Amino acid sequence: MKKAISLILCSLFVLLQACSSSEAPTDTPEEAMETKPVPEAISLDGRDLFPPPETPAGQQKKDSLLAVAQSNFDTDSQKLDNIIWLGRRLAYLSRYKEAIKVFTEGMIVHPNAPELYRHRGHRYISTRQFDLAIADFEKAASLAEGRDIEIEADGLPNKLNIPLSSLQFNIWYHWGLAYYLKGDFEKAAQLYEACMDYSINPDLLTATTDWLYMAYRRLGKSAEAEQLLVPITADLEIIENNSYLNRLLMYKGEKSPTDLLDLNNTDPEQLLNIVTQGYGVGNWYLYNGDAAQAKVVFEKILATTYWSAFGYIAAEADQVRLDAQ
Repeated sequence: MKKAISLILCSLFVLLQACSSSEAPTDTPEEAMETKPVPEAISLDGRDLFPPPETPAGQQKKDSLLAVAQSNFDTDSQKLDNIIWLGRRLAYLSRYKEAIKVFTEGMIVHPNAPELYRHRGHRYISTRQFDLAIADFEKAASLAEGRDIEIEADGLPNKLNIPLSSLQFNIWYHWGLAYYLKGDFEKAAQLYEACMDYSINPDLLTATTDWLYMAYRRLGKSAEAEQLLVPITADLEIIENNSYLNRLLMYKGEKSPTDLLDLNNTDPEQLLNIVTQGYGVGNWYLYNGDAAQAKVVFEKILATTYWSAFGYIAAEADQVRLDAQ
């Protein structure tokens, strides 16, 4: 009898435990996914990339500008300008997936607007989708053919609040960049040569010259690369592309790599300088035969949070190629 009672009590205990376990709250797979941050992109070496931290003032300003763009879009979601600016403002907050979605949906309303392909292509570069970017820039170039040069308003104005680049420049410049990042330096060089037609002020000239010079050096075209530097002088009137001018002066031998980049400077405000100047310096070491020092510079760049900067993406691509050798 005692044995039977003991068995009944054990069974009751097991049943109560099972009921208690079934009543305990558990996350459903959907709820678990909601609580896990979703990266905006995956780096070329497999890292999850999330929006970098903003200063409170920077965050407030970008949020305020996004609110204006969203309000304009809500008022008239068919207007091309409203679509473009909503996508651009989202992108400035590193919300690239949402920006790409806005541009893509805008193409339904404006299938022949090269601006939408140009801006979506830019954000495909940010998210390391180079082939999609190339397809968009090719489409944008076709749609923009025959149109007059159209100056693009800046989302983040320079110190003089003077827009410098055009729709056409940005199509060809970013198109060349996408091929450069893929390691197709021949195609990149061809596109940057064409981009020279739209590099109509010193800022644009220095930017295009820098990437074309680097592509030529990767192709072993040293004579062509040196010829590019002839019109580049220290007294060029630059508004915003001083980093490109400094790199070009380094290529000419008028500045040294250490003039441009101090890898031992731990000042947080200098981190962006490591990216903007660093890739040109690291690449200079690479095509001059010092791969070890190039990797040191690239690693410094990749340790920053500026993962959407072109210099960062280029350093990432080169580092992956160097690691594979």
